[in-house]
Amino acid sequence: MSEILNKLSGQGVSIWLDDISRERLRTGNLEELIRDKNVVGVTSNPTIFAGALSKGDAYNTQMHDLAVRGVDVGEAVRAITTYDIRWAADVLRPVYDATSGVDGRVSIEVDPRLARDADKTIAEARALWWLVDRPNLFIKIPATVEGLTAITQAIGEGISVNVTLIFSLARYRAVMDAWLAGLEAAQAKGLNLATIESVASFFVSRVDSEIDKRLDKIGGQDALKGKAGVANARLAYAAYEEVMNSERWQRLRAAGARTQRPLWASTGVKNPDYSDTMYVDDLVAPGTVNTMPEKTLDAAADHGNVTGDTIRPFYEQAWNTMAELKEAGVDYDDVVRVLEDEGVQKFEASWNELIESVSKNLVP
Repeated sequence: MSEILNKLSGQGVSIWLDDISRERLRTGNLEELIRDKNVVGVTSNPTIFAGALSKGDAYNTQMHDLAVRGVDVGEAVRAITTYDIRWAADVLRPVYDATSGVDGRVSIEVDPRLARDADKTIAEARALWWLVDRPNLFIKIPATVEGLTAITQAIGEGISVNVTLIFSLARYRAVMDAWLAGLEAAQAKGLNLATIESVASFFVSRVDSEIDKRLDKIGGQDALKGKAGVANARLAYAAYEEVMNSERWQRLRAAGARTQRPLWASTGVKNPDYSDTMYVDDLVAPGTVNTMPEKTLDAAADHGNVTGDTIRPFYEQAWNTMAELKEAGVDYDDVVRVLEDEGVQKFEASWNELIESVSKNLVP
């Protein structure tokens, strides 16, 4: 095991892998990462599945069987993706049991084309929850305005949710409100709150990519580049702590509810001039999840710099960074709006790519 990753886990950070594929599962690679790299969870998204289907022959047999049965492409995509998710959930079940259901989790995303339709999103969430049928599943629901309604509904029905595509502090607060409302609805129905888990996926590197691009256009602001993503995430943790100290949450906690942990997503560094472990090293705090692409996981294991809590001691610095960006002319509200729109569009494009790939290979 990596001493560095052991230190990271010891600081209360759950290490999740931001990747899944049939090949990774059938070769036993996921078990190896659990054993050797402290991996205690897996996240997926349409882009990851599109990439998995484009490589190798791991899906050929199932694709052939689906074609022989005359299954349409939409149901074929569900069958293929939920198969992998069930398999990964079974591999991670010992972790789930050992952590009393906190970790050992696997996430699958609703069809991103439904991101602006609450009714269709919750219907898809219910279908995936039923299809996978594993207690350690997370259903990923985008944090669009429409998605907030679906998040409350899903949590209220006892479905564990990974809220994804969060970029702004205001939207993150709305996500936490939607989660609390869902728990209150579940409590009113007499559901066991202790069985309902949730994480909130706050995206990091994409914020730097967009703001750095704008700073380049402004000019003369190189000292601010590469700072926004971490600052934004640190302030998200401050908002999380505020909610965790609220009377509303304390009442639910007393009834058995579990916290919605902040999850750092998009942690692969896009700019080669930056440290390839910056979104790991600079976002360490108790009760968080860091979901990493394998390249980032390997880099963290090799040369990460885990020095203790790197979030709470830096709240003032984070506020100052955001103030300096505003003074420089960066429109934060426009940045996060663009990032949300692009995030949904990118996942839609990947979903369409996935459908196209399955369509081509759905041959008897």
